[in-house]
Amino acid sequence: MRRIALILCMMTAPKAATADTIQDIVDGHILPRFEALATQTYALSDVAIMDCDPTSDALRSAYGDAFDAWISASHLRFGPTEVDDRAYALAFWPDSRGATPRALNALLADQDPIAASVETYGDVSIAARGFYAMEFLLYDETLIAVGEQKFHCQLVQTISADIALTTSNILEDWLSDYSGKLSEPAPDGIYRSDEEVLQEIFKSLSTGLQFTSETRLGRPLGTFDRPRPTRSEARRSERSASHVMLSLAALQDLAARLAGDDENMATTLDASFDRAMSQLDDLDDPTFAGVADPQTRLKIEVLQQSIDTIRAVVRDELGPTLGVAAGFNSLDGD
Repeated sequence: MRRIALILCMMTAPKAATADTIQDIVDGHILPRFEALATQTYALSDVAIMDCDPTSDALRSAYGDAFDAWISASHLRFGPTEVDDRAYALAFWPDSRGATPRALNALLADQDPIAASVETYGDVSIAARGFYAMEFLLYDETLIAVGEQKFHCQLVQTISADIALTTSNILEDWLSDYSGKLSEPAPDGIYRSDEEVLQEIFKSLSTGLQFTSETRLGRPLGTFDRPRPTRSEARRSERSASHVMLSLAALQDLAARLAGDDENMATTLDASFDRAMSQLDDLDDPTFAGVADPQTRLKIEVLQQSIDTIRAVVRDELGPTLGVAAGFNSLDGD
């Protein structure tokens, strides 16, 4: 009897550990990030009402805090962030065809009445919404000069309010419904088992690393013969390197929670993340403008390789330990 009890205990332990891991990630990683995002974006909206001057230190600081909160949550691209294309409404980037400045220029030049309220603004092109649109309005000298100052102010206020409304809806869905779907999978639910939930979370980690390596770094790197420094993310506000750091910090936290009680795995992951973040810190190139300089470019390539090493550890060591794989994601193409 004692032997049977021991076998039953061993059989149920992994599932219990998996459920505990999921709950820890929901309570300690996911919900705090979306709570912070909603708080910071509402603060941004409040500041914009009081001071809509694009050169205002207060407005730019509130914008930076809100954008930081989004980048720290941006790898969680499933569930409430995907409803009504909310993630794209917050962050339409990469914008390889320049849709955002074109859309904003048209709104400013025409003084489009659609910008009069947050209720109507949800119908505009998604390229004219979110943090990257705000960056143009606050940091792009050409767009700052387009149209009347009064309308520019209104547009800043409306986009800020639209961002706040979107993040509030995301948080509400997480708190009212979606967190329970992760914590309590059901045979007829979106997730039928803890393993499916773990698969979704693991994909967020894997895709987040891929996006940082291939897009945040890969776009400005271009090729050796044709570096593309103007393709750096949020270069106008000099946030490019900061976004990589924020992303790595958030993904490190998620990876550590997925590793759970596996101390060897946690140590390996932490060392890999710490190495990449140390390299980024030493780089001292906020917009990756140095991709055109051979020596600086090499350092950025080494950083990218370090992130790819993390991806390999996650794929080849953490995934098999958890019994999951990254699977297909939108970055893989058709």
